[in-house]
Amino acid sequence: MFGLSTLARVASELRRDVGAAHQRDPAARGVSSAEILTSWPGVHALISHRLAHMLFEAGVPVAPRSIAYVSRTITGVEIHPAAKIGKGLLIDHGSGVVIGETAEIGDDVTIYQGVTLGGTGFATGKRHPTLGDEVTVGSGARLLGPIEVGRGAKIGANSVVITDVPADATVVGNPGHVVRVDGRKPVGPDADWIHLPDPVADAIKRLSERIESLDARVSELSGDEAEAAPVRPLRSVRGPNPAGG
Repeated sequence: MFGLSTLARVASELRRDVGAAHQRDPAARGVSSAEILTSWPGVHALISHRLAHMLFEAGVPVAPRSIAYVSRTITGVEIHPAAKIGKGLLIDHGSGVVIGETAEIGDDVTIYQGVTLGGTGFATGKRHPTLGDEVTVGSGARLLGPIEVGRGAKIGANSVVITDVPADATVVGNPGHVVRVDGRKPVGPDADWIHLPDPVADAIKRLSERIESLDARVSELSGDEAEAAPVRPLRSVRGPNPAGG
């Protein structure tokens, strides 16, 4: 099923996970590795996943999903046993994190609470995101579908990302827009992510302009200004005026 080499690999990965907490979690400064192992929910979730994934790859039935279920109940982090996770992952705070079946995560990635690496629809095959090395995903972000996030990219809190993200880019918003690449603001349609296009508002504006144009034409043809149509209530109100009038 699995030998000493597999166990040694898992132990090495767990050491990197604890090291990631020391290096990238400010709350872990001055804290012993023993305390991190016993008190950090994100580390607990990774320990469970490393074991569950090892059993999953070995073809062991039932146990991998059972371990994942118990881990989710205790830590609030849901990781499918089949998900592939590299070394040095930091799941900070942890609560609400969901990592889907075909998700792949590189080395030294940081994920904050409430992040979802999810699929879209009922597609089969590869349907979850792939994160390169040294990616940071802010709290509440949703990364959906078989997208690829390049090395060193940063995903802002509460962003919704459904397209590929280039390496060393910063993405924010819903839908997610690239606002920086290699520390520089991009040019082109993604350069302004604050004033996003609103097709509904644009359509209403065009209709309003058309109505004004037609009103002006009617006034011109009739020789006087068109009277505004009386405002009619949507329904009759019986009894006393509830506003007290």
